[in-house]
Amino acid sequence: MTRWFKNRRAGTAFLVVLSAMLLAALCFRGIPAFSADETTYKNLKKFSEILDMIERNYVEETDSDMLIQGAIEGMMKNLDPHSTYMTEEMYKELQVDTRGEFGGLGIVISMKDGILTVVSPVEDTPAFEAGIMAGDAIAKINGEDTKDLTIMDAVHKLRGPRGTEVTISIMREGFDEPKDYTITRDIIKIKSVKHRILQDNIAYIRISSFQENTTDDLEAALETIQSSGTDLQGLVVDLRNNPGGLLDQAVSAADLFLKSGIIVTTKGRDGRVPEKKYQARNQGIEPDEPIIMLVNGGSASGSEILAGALRDNRRAVLLGTQTFGKGVMQMIIPLRDGSAVKLTTAKYYTPSGVSIQAKGITPDFVVEYSRPEPPAPAREQVREKDLEGHIEGDVQEIPEGPEHLNQFDEKDFEIDNQLQRAIDLIKGWAFMKTMQKG
Repeated sequence: MTRWFKNRRAGTAFLVVLSAMLLAALCFRGIPAFSADETTYKNLKKFSEILDMIERNYVEETDSDMLIQGAIEGMMKNLDPHSTYMTEEMYKELQVDTRGEFGGLGIVISMKDGILTVVSPVEDTPAFEAGIMAGDAIAKINGEDTKDLTIMDAVHKLRGPRGTEVTISIMREGFDEPKDYTITRDIIKIKSVKHRILQDNIAYIRISSFQENTTDDLEAALETIQSSGTDLQGLVVDLRNNPGGLLDQAVSAADLFLKSGIIVTTKGRDGRVPEKKYQARNQGIEPDEPIIMLVNGGSASGSEILAGALRDNRRAVLLGTQTFGKGVMQMIIPLRDGSAVKLTTAKYYTPSGVSIQAKGITPDFVVEYSRPEPPAPAREQVREKDLEGHIEGDVQEIPEGPEHLNQFDEKDFEIDNQLQRAIDLIKGWAFMKTMQKG
């Protein structure tokens, strides 16, 4: 038997085994598996032939694992923007992010003009206490230039076990040269829920994402507000720039506000993923005050589920700008080698039966965010409908919403025109109730 024939058979066998592993994982997660037809096996055979040709004839020696992984990634990219293949390292990183707790410094980082930049330090973390500031450029990490690092590379270098040290070289306006900050890592707990009582006895709750502990934090915030002895006029729930997260957390968060009714319905293709309706339960802790939810073009997925659930059940009104429009559900399917597949398996439908995919939710009160300062250079804001290969929906062209103010600071509340409009609405609401009683 020739080497070519052996390799071809081995390649085909590998792909069949890989397909079987994925189908088995789908079955295990409750998704019915269907046997591949003759065309699929012919295409797998074609793939193995091409793989073998590359291995034997390409001008340089190739890595079969790298080629196969590239093929898998390409296959996932042909589906939609949210389905993806994750290496073992990427899958572990996702698990860390959804837990909302890790060893690190406590900074949010991004790339700005190709430079690794601090978006903001998290309050009461090692970076915050060391004096790291928003806008700081990180020139080096432990003496290594950050010029060619990706965000993921930088995150891996900054995170680490509690008690270990990392030195970052910071360049800041007013510095003649980078300054070294040696910071001891600690356990960083990302708090996805913040709250406070604003003027005129109006409560404000900010939900920044849906992580494993979001519902617990939200319940604690509601209990604190309700036990404060304040005669509340209403609540403002801020979902602006909340990208979503864990479905179960978004559903259980909605349940904290609703005594009854459908929260969301998920439907897969041709019944392969069974339709599921999530119902609210009366837990006896739901607030009775009027609720206004703030949304914008960065409100996606789980935050759209929460906003849609409360509006369709006539429990809240929405204020802000059109939401992102991510109305599809991804299932994380672990594979035996530690990697995983994130696969879109269903669409979300609001209680009124509407799919928000690629459309988003139009607020009851459309209010653009206006900056009191000279506006920053305009940047294009992306929504689900703008992503290449997105799953189709009836797209509506509606003006985009602006960015959310990132700092949880008193001055931000005072200059936030969307929040101030929400406060005015609640005050007017309370006034009308008083007039009716009179």
